[in-house]
Formats: sequence, C-alpha cells, structure tokens
Amino acid sequence: MRKLRVVLVDDEIMIREGFKKLFDWGAHDCEVVGEAADGVEALGVIDSMVPDIVIMDINIPIMNGLKVIQTSRLKYPDMAFIVVSGYDDFSYCREALRLQITDYILKPVDYEEFGNTIDHLKISIFEKQTKNVTPGSEASTIVGIVRYMQEHLAEEISLNVLAETFHLSAQYISQLFKNEIGVNFLAYLTTIRMERAKKLLVSTQLSIAEISERCGYADYRVFTKVFKKTEGSTPSQYRRDFCRSFSIRFSMGPISYKAWMKGALSYNLPVHDKIRLTNGCR
Repeated sequence: MRKLRVVLVDDEIMIREGFKKLFDWGAHDCEVVGEAADGVEALGVIDSMVPDIVIMDINIPIMNGLKVIQTSRLKYPDMAFIVVSGYDDFSYCREALRLQITDYILKPVDYEEFGNTIDHLKISIFEKQTKNVTPGSEASTIVGIVRYMQEHLAEEISLNVLAETFHLSAQYISQLFKNEIGVNFLAYLTTIRMERAKKLLVSTQLSIAEISERCGYADYRVFTKVFKKTEGSTPSQYRRDFCRSFSIRFSMGPISYKAWMKGALSYNLPVHDKIRLTNGCR
C-alpha cells in the first residue's frame, strides 16, 4: 500500500509542528505533504495536493474548518477529514458528524489514540479500493483472505490457519497485510473483531459472553481486556454510553460529547438513522 498523503490545517504553527515532529508518520505509512493556517489557504492546498487525509482544526481564520470540509466534500467525496479541536461544544460535533468526518479529537492530542485512528482509516481506505481489483493480483489475494476472515470471525483465525486454507506461506500472507493494507495481520484482525463487537453491543441484547464468542474470543475476560485497550472502555460501559447518548434526543445531558461521538462514529449513517441502532439498549 502506498503512503497516505496528509495535509495539516491549523492556525497555530506550534500545533502543526507538533503533529509533524511528535507523531511518527512513517510508522503509519503516511507523509505530510502540505499545511495551511487558514480556511482559504487550506482549500488551495487541498486542491493542489489532493491528499488522502486532512487533519483539520475548526476555529481557523477567514473560513472555519467545517466550511472547508463542506466545500471540499463537493470535489473530493472520498477524502478523509479528522477534526482536531479545542471545542467540545455539541453543535460542532453534530455538524462535523453530518459532514461524515472520520473522527473528532480534542486537543491536547493523545498521539496513541490518533495513531489508532489513522490505522482504522487505512483499513477503511483499503476496503473502498478493493471494489475494483484485478483477478490474480496480490490485491485480489488479500481481498479473498479478508473476506474469509470476516465470514469466519467466530472461529480460530491465525496466520497458520490462513496459510493452510489458501495454500500460501504464513510469512507471505503476513507481508501481504503490510503491503496491501498498511497494517499487520493481528492489528487488522483485532480491528474487525472490535467493529463486529461494537455493532452487536448496540444493535442486540446479547450478553457480553455471547458477543465475545461471536467475535472469536472463547474467554470473555480476554475479550473485555482487548476491547478496553482499543476502545477506551469496557464492553458494558460502551453499551451504556451509547444507549444513554441516543436516548436523550441528541442533547448532551449527562454524557460527554466524546462518548457520544465515539458511538455515533462507529457507523457511517446519517445522525437521525442512528436512533435505529438502539434496539440493544432496551
């Protein structure tokens, strides 16, 4: 997988320099190709560089970040936008979600959390690109492997299992994940298992143990530990936060914007459609 091109947009030069120097872009197969300090400059840089990812502050001069995203979406519907802002006001979060941003991160930035966001984004980009692959190519091979993993998520999945199933070496498959998706095998497996878990948590009334089994974890305690490490809360807490956030008519109420956004961004749906996912909250 080629390196993803990134543009940084923030009116504070220290923030932009911090992103460039404190985050290991190379380790995540990314490169910063441009930066801007205001909205108009941002539109120019986006047009000239056509990046894969734009890291965007909201409160920037001349044209605010949300307007930049809205304008850019008309030309580049597949471009990914990550909002990094000091604003935790719900109206900003709701508007950002309406514009289908990838994530909304508060300053000061937790670079480990930011790295997880980038890795999830790489997987999303890969899945979009796999719609048009050449049969017999390495890309088509990894597509077949990924499809198998998604269809057998409740079963044991390892490099050795995949090697035996597809008559390839485990080392070759491991390299395919890095080359074609940009993340290693275990990171990809954990990501799709956690995505399945989040969907089951908010759309069903299955117990944590049942969800654990459906996501390939025989021991629910291991599942809970992995979930908390990747999502920042236990499965039970995630379900409660999601249910509470969508039972208060989108007012922030007692729940933090971060918990609301975390649940809402789990699905690429319009805001009003997310209410339908609360069947598991009853």
